[in-house]
Amino acid sequence: MTLVLAGIAAFVAAVIQRITGLGFVLVLVGPIVLLYGPVEGVTIAVLLALVASLTAIPLVWRHVDWRRAWWLIWPGILAAPLGALVVKLLPDAALFLLIAAMAYFALVAGRIRALSASLTGRTGAVVAGAAGGFMNVASGLSGPPLAAYAVGDRWPQRSFAASAQVIFVAYDLVAVALRGLPTAPTNDVGLLVIATIAGIAIGTVLVRNVSPRIARIAMLVLAWAGATVVLVRGILALFA
Repeated sequence: MTLVLAGIAAFVAAVIQRITGLGFVLVLVGPIVLLYGPVEGVTIAVLLALVASLTAIPLVWRHVDWRRAWWLIWPGILAAPLGALVVKLLPDAALFLLIAAMAYFALVAGRIRALSASLTGRTGAVVAGAAGGFMNVASGLSGPPLAAYAVGDRWPQRSFAASAQVIFVAYDLVAVALRGLPTAPTNDVGLLVIATIAGIAIGTVLVRNVSPRIARIAMLVLAWAGATVVLVRGILALFA
């Protein structure tokens, strides 16, 4: 049952990722962490996010802004080890709360105008990139600071969504190297990878027929629900 639920979550997250360009881990992290725990769950989420971005890159390659992507990639790589250190030092209950907090931040970051306004130019890229790299290793959620930078720097949405796939691949490769591979059975992980690829494929078919607005609403509903459940799980773990 755990594998079935995780597969459904990965599939749905991949469909939304393909339609909106973002949101894979934001949708996936709630259920995957609840099913596998805060350490193994994020490790699986990062690996599947890598698969999702690698699958999507050939579809958006021509829209990638390599210069902007680079200025977000290298600070993230440098900050990533700090995220790995935090994961090693914190107990499970604290990790649940940290993941929930980062998920909530991911959901509201785009509405914080002061944040976006401060993230412009090369300095803004370095700050956003470092925050994204740290968050990616700690929780798998690297999108919020990148999206805030995109808004502040007036990065066209199509180019940003395409470039984000390249950035995510760089972050996820580093995160996999730092966190290691999942300890779940290889067959289970393989099935989750297949579910992710299938979701990208179905999302490619649906992208012309499903409004990004509808997909975004679905993403937000699922993400808010997942973050809230993880928060409750973390609070309960504190008193266990």
